[in-house]
Amino acid sequence: MSGIVGIYYLDGRPVDRENLTKMVDILAHRGPDGADIWVDGCVGLGHRMLWTTPESLFEKLPYCNQRGDLVITADARIDNREELIAALQINNRPADKIADSELILAAYEKWGEDCPKHLLGDFAFAIWDERRQTLFCARDHFGVKPFYYYSSNNTFVFGSQIKALFCLSEVPRQVNEVRIGDYLTSNFEDKTITFYQEILRLPPAHSLTVSHKAIQLQSYWSLDPTRELHLGSDEEYAAKFREIFTEAVRCRMRSAHTVGSMLSGGLDSSSITCTARKILSENGGEALSTFSAVFDEVPESDERNYINTVLTQGGTVKNYLHGDKISPLNDIERVLWHQGEPLFACNLYLNSGIYGIAQNQNVRVILDGFDGDNTVSHGVGYMAELALAGKWFRLCREMHGFAKNFHLSFWQLLWQYMQTYVFKRAFRKYKPLRQLHRISQSVTRRIWHPLIKQSPWEAKLNPSFIQRISLEQRLQDFEKQRNRPLPNQRHQHHQALTSGVLPYTLEILDQAAAAFAIEVRYPFWDKRLVEFCLSLPANQKMNQGWTRVVMRRGMENILPKEVQWRGDKGNLAPSFDRGLLKFEQERLAELLIKEPKSIEEYVNISVLDKAYQKFICGKASDNEVITIWWAVNLALWLKHTDLQS
Repeated sequence: MSGIVGIYYLDGRPVDRENLTKMVDILAHRGPDGADIWVDGCVGLGHRMLWTTPESLFEKLPYCNQRGDLVITADARIDNREELIAALQINNRPADKIADSELILAAYEKWGEDCPKHLLGDFAFAIWDERRQTLFCARDHFGVKPFYYYSSNNTFVFGSQIKALFCLSEVPRQVNEVRIGDYLTSNFEDKTITFYQEILRLPPAHSLTVSHKAIQLQSYWSLDPTRELHLGSDEEYAAKFREIFTEAVRCRMRSAHTVGSMLSGGLDSSSITCTARKILSENGGEALSTFSAVFDEVPESDERNYINTVLTQGGTVKNYLHGDKISPLNDIERVLWHQGEPLFACNLYLNSGIYGIAQNQNVRVILDGFDGDNTVSHGVGYMAELALAGKWFRLCREMHGFAKNFHLSFWQLLWQYMQTYVFKRAFRKYKPLRQLHRISQSVTRRIWHPLIKQSPWEAKLNPSFIQRISLEQRLQDFEKQRNRPLPNQRHQHHQALTSGVLPYTLEILDQAAAAFAIEVRYPFWDKRLVEFCLSLPANQKMNQGWTRVVMRRGMENILPKEVQWRGDKGNLAPSFDRGLLKFEQERLAELLIKEPKSIEEYVNISVLDKAYQKFICGKASDNEVITIWWAVNLALWLKHTDLQS
């Protein structure tokens, strides 16, 4: 994790070195190990350095090639270094003296704008090509590294964080109400929009070419939902998973400093921790530092039983954050400065607390199991495939195992599938039943329509705000995309992997870690692993009622059995609710009840008041708690900034 910035004046104006220096300085927290700028006429690039990989200790950015006609600034970790060094024929010095940014620049020299297709890892970079008079920018496959930009007829500005862009007076600083609407309705499918007008995000797996003629956005890679892998046995699939997953962990352990690992006790973080510990042990490395949130006063959220099961195997140094001792709004002014937008993630305070502990122990790299659920996939769509194929005997076997493993009702599950795949299909197939179904629906609408005046999200928001930004139409457009018929489980998996909430959450985590000069790495978002998991047959994702079965099998003799075959999942909601009630009642009342002026043009204050009253009585639903959380954070952010709509 480093910081990058840049300016390109398309009208030929010279870049003011002082402005570029301000952009670099405001990102000082991202790179305490050095800073530099490069300016040539109308173009300027800047960099903040955080030493994480061994090669970064020798890296100087911005970096120019020998001819001086190509210059790069980058926030990058490249994982296929050996492959690239061979392909690029860089043989004039040892590999450990070749920086990742140098590899990227050499790849651009060889393959031009196709160079991102040849890169593995996490990266955001910009290359000034003097010969072509273009600025070429690219972002990694899943959006681990952030890249924000502003463009007008005569100006292009970019940076790792939006606050760097605001160092230039020509960059507008106005609230984007459309994004507020998205935020309050949990719609994060738009991968380009931000909370600021005219400030955009470069989408994952995209590059951007900026020239006097135009700004061209192009995709350089996408997941293929039609490819299916065929191996000979369950054991072969499991062995292949273990091989690819181990490499995804190993390449992310390349560090010049101590490596740590998040350990929640769940399947994802425990798999990473146990694999990393095994790699360290086999190579004679030091013990692995683990970081866990524990909850002495909220046993419903405490996962220490599973955490300790992993720790007792040895090879680790444990670190605990007592999550029930801090508020979800802890140090909120500092958090908002780093995030630059309202908080979305309810449990970010736990991440920040852990990053602070890691920083105090000189840990700069943390492995995180974020969203392994989506990468491997629970595979529940396999049951729908069986139902559609009329394989009810096999479906019942899967359903029975699923109900047993995850403590659900078999008969309730069976009834749901019968309704969806037997009764509804019969209504569509046979004309008399189809007519009866239409009559039934008509009667139901007449009875219930007067009582259903608004959808849940409409009730929460100010009607004039909904109309002003055409929010209903916007949500309908996204709903059409999300709810389109999907032919099989793999396409469902593909939809989850390409959801807009993924890069958005990765950006949030990046800003939180950057506040502590920490680089977080995500083995589950290794391109090779994601492609492998997506290509698996449905019965390798779910089998005998076990979800994510290829991973459970692949972690045999690596994970403790108790974790490998656990069917439940940790629940942090009770601790979050308790933290708000215990530490923030006064602040909630101040923002939501006494002085809600800052948000009343966006939310329905009466609905918010009712939700708050239920919350302080301990009777609020999860949706009502989330509504309160987002409203509070929107109010705090608007108060923290001086934006104009």
